[in-house]
Amino acid sequence: MKRTVNGACPLDCPDTCAWQIEVEDGRAVRMRGRKDHPYTRGSLCGKVNRYLDAVYAPDRLTAPQRRVGEKGEGRFQQIDWDEAIGLTATALQGTIDRHGPEAILPYYYAGTLGAVQGWSLGQRLFKHLGATRLGTTICTGAATAALNATMRRPVGLDPEDFAHSRLILIWGANLLSSNMHQWHFIHAAQQAGAHVVAIDPLPTDTAHRCDDHLQLLPGTDGALAMGLMGELVAAGATDEEWLAECAEGWPELRARLADWDAARAARICGLDVLEVQALANRIITTRPTAIRMGLGLQRHGGAGAAYRAIVVLGAVTGDFRHVGGGVLPETAGRFDDVTIDLEEPAGLLLPAARTINMSRLAEALTDPALDPAVRAMVVWNTNPAATVPDQVRAHRGLRRDDLHLTVLEHRLTDTAMFADVVLPATMQTEHLDIHPSYGHHYLTLNLPAIEPIGECLPNTEIFRRLATALGLDHPRLHDTDEELVRQFIDTAEARERGITFESLSETGYARVDDLRGTAPHAHGGFPTPDGKLHITVPSLAAEGLDPIPGYTPSFEGGDHELAKRFPLILISPAQRFFLNSTFADLPGHLKMTGEPTVFLNAEDAAERSIEPGDAVEVANDRGAFPCVAAIHPLARRGVAWSYKVYWAKDTGGLNVNATTPVRDADMGGSPTFHDNRVDVRSLEAVATSERP
Repeated sequence: MKRTVNGACPLDCPDTCAWQIEVEDGRAVRMRGRKDHPYTRGSLCGKVNRYLDAVYAPDRLTAPQRRVGEKGEGRFQQIDWDEAIGLTATALQGTIDRHGPEAILPYYYAGTLGAVQGWSLGQRLFKHLGATRLGTTICTGAATAALNATMRRPVGLDPEDFAHSRLILIWGANLLSSNMHQWHFIHAAQQAGAHVVAIDPLPTDTAHRCDDHLQLLPGTDGALAMGLMGELVAAGATDEEWLAECAEGWPELRARLADWDAARAARICGLDVLEVQALANRIITTRPTAIRMGLGLQRHGGAGAAYRAIVVLGAVTGDFRHVGGGVLPETAGRFDDVTIDLEEPAGLLLPAARTINMSRLAEALTDPALDPAVRAMVVWNTNPAATVPDQVRAHRGLRRDDLHLTVLEHRLTDTAMFADVVLPATMQTEHLDIHPSYGHHYLTLNLPAIEPIGECLPNTEIFRRLATALGLDHPRLHDTDEELVRQFIDTAEARERGITFESLSETGYARVDDLRGTAPHAHGGFPTPDGKLHITVPSLAAEGLDPIPGYTPSFEGGDHELAKRFPLILISPAQRFFLNSTFADLPGHLKMTGEPTVFLNAEDAAERSIEPGDAVEVANDRGAFPCVAAIHPLARRGVAWSYKVYWAKDTGGLNVNATTPVRDADMGGSPTFHDNRVDVRSLEAVATSERP
């Protein structure tokens, strides 16, 4: 029997594609993007086109496992579900009895962005137990804090309306790799005569297709935004009427901008002053101008300040007045009125507890002063052994004999290798879920297309069984997946728009607003209490932050003494065929990506007697990882990059995160992955000398 099932890509990507799966005799045989979806437009990315390879991969975990070897050794024995759940429940209850509930750390993130399988029963269970809360900072902490201060939640122009823009700045985003469907609308504008500018330290595929590329030094984005605004003020190109009506705190910033111009920005950013002046002149003379902000630009010490400055740059010209004008950081805020958070339902007791920043896992697992120490972890929807900073120390913590680790997974990831119990979870083809988006305005329902492979269970069912084993019978810990979907859209706004479980089951997706083709912030309309964009935020002073937008230098990038020992700034951008560490073990994807590589400027390579293809070590005081060298003709002097996130167990035990720092950015407890000084040496040189 043949049938077609509607669904959604679950991965941590702004595009949240609507897909269709063709099923024959109970097996998924084909997957395609929905042609009738206004954003997906019938295409899936190179990562997801082969998603069924992952579903049916020979190394897929299909039954529970318990560890029989040393932690990290990867030796496991198959057990049944009753034993697996029992082992985990016993470890959790024993931890509570001996050390208190805060000795338990739930650890999760965006392996799926589905509201049901990603952000519901697991969080409910551990919050109800009184376990340590997790600060989910690892991707958007600084950006979220900056946007909360400026506009309360992430909103802006509709991504589809970039087709109407006349000048587009793609700032800190490689759209062709990590937001490819946005490029359709930008390219349409470009074909109609719009000028497109990439602002990025790296010579990305997206930058290659733009009309201009400002290749600034890493971590100097805020200085560029301030310099551009200084030029706008000097030219009298700010929209004082819009700013008076729709913004708070402009006079304070305007006074500060008297000290900023293209020359100052160019010095800090390592750019030619004529480049900066040319961009300023384009902004001065072009309406509408639109800025598409990426997340990569906020992985350094001054991340929050940079994000605030760029948002304000997109506003001071009054471009929000126009269709296709203003700034778009994310679209997640457009779903807040239509959906309900599933993590903390009414009536479920949620005791107060400490919070641990997920980006500081290495510290949390190895700090002898932490009281109580983390004695039990349950990990789902993430692979921290591969993805967290300061990987060497994180692995040491995960290897502790007194730490019980349960991992819900699809295969034996780096993290699962350290587990005491591994629980096989379903994939998107096998369970129900519902997906908002942070890159467009469509809510998408994912229907299960096939029966679970082997003994795999949805995350939700695993947590229901674990709650039962712990003797917890509150109904909000045992909601079915369909009940969770219905709770998620149980809002007046959803009802008004006719968005129901039944309607989504029939259509697959629904738009959550009528903003396309409009200028939603022409007269303010931001989700702040007063409806205005908050440029100056006095309350930030209580956090030791500057209330007025400005430039905060990066930590290691701006450390000239450290640069004497580690002269290269290392960026670890997204790999085009991995989604963080997802797919990084699949042969087809590895064939497309090749082996781990560090890309260097030709002069930097020559100084180190490194040739293309040489085996090298990238190192600093935190650690080192092996890879091969490549020379890129457009690489900046002093800037190197190596793509994330190869599995450490497949690359000599460590990857790029062996070098990345555990240090918070200025806002939101965000990690500083790109604020990372290293040096690169051939393995031959390493063998004959001491590491610096």
